Amino acid sequence: VQLVEFGGGVVQPGGSLRLSCAASGFTFSSYAMYWYRQAPGKEREWVASISDTGGSTYYADSVKGRFTISRDNAKNTVYLQMNSLKPEDTAVYYCKTTWRSRDYWGQGTQVTVSS
Repeated sequence: VQLVEFGGGVVQPGGSLRLSCAASGFTFSSYAMYWYRQAPGKEREWVASISDTGGSTYYADSVKGRFTISRDNAKNTVYLQMNSLKPEDTAVYYCKTTWRSRDYWGQGTQVTVSS
């Protein structure tokens, strides 16, 4: 199982970014996918989830209405569209899946929201 995130960067408050996570090594379309983030000095926190078909999505209260998780099973990729970004969204963002009862994480991509 391999997960590779990309799309991070530096953006001004109020701006947008789209993160991508490319998956390989398992049957992507059969598994839920998750985005987490970890800010400096803080614990890693859950951000959003999406079911295997993409029919169900869930969000942390802190990002609800601003972030959208989606997936393209033909491309084995999950996305996180982030709008109306705030300085407190600054963190390393990770995608995750659970395969055969084990969690697999990507290497993370840095998102910095700063003027």
